[in-house]
Amino acid sequence: MLVKMKKFQVITLFPEMFDGVLNTSMLWKAQQQQAVEFAVVNLRDFGIGPRQQVDDTPYGGGDGMLLRPEPLFAAVANAKQADPSAKVLLMTPRGQRWKQSLAKKFADADAGYIFICGRYEGYDERIVSLVDEQVSVGDYVVTGGELPAMTIIDSIVRLLPGVLGGETSAEIESFSDGETLEFPQYTKPAEFENMKVPDVLLSGNHAEIAKWRAAQSKKADSHKAGT
Repeated sequence: MLVKMKKFQVITLFPEMFDGVLNTSMLWKAQQQQAVEFAVVNLRDFGIGPRQQVDDTPYGGGDGMLLRPEPLFAAVANAKQADPSAKVLLMTPRGQRWKQSLAKKFADADAGYIFICGRYEGYDERIVSLVDEQVSVGDYVVTGGELPAMTIIDSIVRLLPGVLGGETSAEIESFSDGETLEFPQYTKPAEFENMKVPDVLLSGNHAEIAKWRAAQSKKADSHKAGT
């Protein structure tokens, strides 16, 4: 039995970027199961004046353009009408680093989410007053918040009950416990180009298989840590 449908709303200047991602594979399946609902909001619809302006030059000088507060305040207010209890997430390098434990926390929460995708050189700082969480996907800069938003949405939706299919699919993955990497896995054929599947996996001894997998996960984790 699936939990209450979770609503994701994305505020962006490039809504077309989300068409393929949200309507393909697992995210499409989640919609068919009525586990999630997606809405992509075009920020330009809330722009100012006949040119629907959404940005302007920064006070104090500097390169580039900043997103103005008025369009984003209006867009968030509109999204809140559709889902009053939704949490507002701002994609920004200043935010907390996204990790699997946060994905699990957000998946388990009884709330929908509104994603603000920045563009240009940034945004007017007053926008932060709208935000519940500032989130980063890593210590690097991309052109806009769309790709981080897609990553975070994917990581949350796949943890919703029934979306992945197998009952333990999410439990054996990398970082499911916050730190351990997933063990290596194999399928047919048992030998390919002189590379063989480990004998223990062909043995049928489930206790030994579990022990081998645990050891391999620890090896992977040690390699990640550089030890």
